[in-house]
Amino acid sequence: MSTAVATTEIKDVLKELGIEEVNSGASTGNHWFATRGEKIDSYSPVDGSHIASVNSATETEYEACIIKAQEAFKQWRLVPAPKRGEIVRQFGQKLREYKEPLGKLVTYEMGKSYQEGLGEVQEMIDICDFAVGLSRQLDGSTLHSERPSHRMYDQYHPLGIVGVISAFNFPVAVWAWNSALAWICGDVCIWKPSEKVPLCAIACQKIAAEVFAENNVPEGVSSVIIGDYKIGEMMTNDRRVPLVSATGSTRMGIAVGEAVAKRLGKSLLELGGNNAIIITPSANLEMVIPGVVFGAVGTAGQRCTSTRRLIIHDSIYDKVKDILANAYKQIRIGNPLDQNYHMGPLIDKAAVKMYEDAVAKVKAAGGKMVVEGGALTGEGYESGCYVSPSIAEADNKWEIVQHETFAPLLYIMKYSGEVSNAIAIQNGVQQGLSSSIFTDSVRESELFLSCAGSDCGIANVNIGTSGAEIGGAFGGEKDTGGGRESGSDAWKVYMRRQTNTINYSSELPLAQGIKFDF
Repeated sequence: MSTAVATTEIKDVLKELGIEEVNSGASTGNHWFATRGEKIDSYSPVDGSHIASVNSATETEYEACIIKAQEAFKQWRLVPAPKRGEIVRQFGQKLREYKEPLGKLVTYEMGKSYQEGLGEVQEMIDICDFAVGLSRQLDGSTLHSERPSHRMYDQYHPLGIVGVISAFNFPVAVWAWNSALAWICGDVCIWKPSEKVPLCAIACQKIAAEVFAENNVPEGVSSVIIGDYKIGEMMTNDRRVPLVSATGSTRMGIAVGEAVAKRLGKSLLELGGNNAIIITPSANLEMVIPGVVFGAVGTAGQRCTSTRRLIIHDSIYDKVKDILANAYKQIRIGNPLDQNYHMGPLIDKAAVKMYEDAVAKVKAAGGKMVVEGGALTGEGYESGCYVSPSIAEADNKWEIVQHETFAPLLYIMKYSGEVSNAIAIQNGVQQGLSSSIFTDSVRESELFLSCAGSDCGIANVNIGTSGAEIGGAFGGEKDTGGGRESGSDAWKVYMRRQTNTINYSSELPLAQGIKFDF
């Protein structure tokens, strides 16, 4: 598929999604404000084309969205949770109808492959399905009181406004992870998307607004505010936003966490990863190679769960290195809307420069390039955002290896002896998001999953680091921020917990046997 064809096709996609003409960067539903902030231009990394321009929101629109969200919350929290779930079910159904055009927009505006674009929309659908079932299971606990004729229990109530700050690499799914759960919990959401992918956010808001209007849901249950970091700062410093869920770099997360903590708010942080795969002597290499390659080059290495480090037992190191280098020769790079290609572009030219600088730092540190990638030029690469991936032999202690490079740069290194030595290398970074081991040894896999094993929030056996399912809680430890989104009991972060004690006797006994007679 040529880039010219892609540009023509995307016009039809924008029309189908109802965003042929956009200018406003703030909405509380079907109402779009006449924003007059700085213009944000959306350029496709696929072909460099200008897609559209959006006027960013200002403090005036931010304040209006907050007020409308507060008003909506007072009504939305009173809607029974299963009824809220029914509306989320309809939203999921609407996403099924828009899956193809929304997936194409994700691909064209962000640059990931079309299959990954469709997969991201499928994640949105899956979290809606999960949330619908959960809307009938927002349970608490019945507790036993030490006092006679007393009953105690825990219950959960909605928090209020949930602020969602999302990154460019998953321009629609991360918002849905948060919003679907927050909505069924009775919260309202204000979304500050990455200014690099504004059209994806506008499309999602329009789809949600369509469903909400059909169900007479009040304006303000779903709001979007597009702008730069200043919008994020307003949100993180705003006491009217009890929870801020932020996805992005560790640097950004530290700033958000500090600001929210100063006002004693709650933050859910999903930050950087430095994910490793351990390959043991018993590993099935036919499974290892595709897992590693997808983990390292999928989304052009721009996933927080992308595979950054490969820790290989010295007895099979050379064999794995050679097979991997040969596999990289088969990676096809080009227009991500064309499904013949494995890998599309990086998000922008600044990302290309960051990647090239990282490769230079690896070489300066003494790293040997097994596969040396870099910027691609020529026909099909006119946007200046395409690169070929790299593999480098490196030391885990090097500064460049200790930091996350958001690009297709894979470090390989050896371990010898027991698998505990590999686990120590894997854990020897500040990030703790995703991890994986390939082994046919039950002893090794169980050690990896034990408290003496991986220190990451995600630990996989015989699958890669990338590609989490909705049913499990997603998140990591250490510099990854400690947040949990999506499945399991992640819903609890969107609610406030309350303990209730009911005295159905005619006396007033005190706890701990305290006497207070007068």
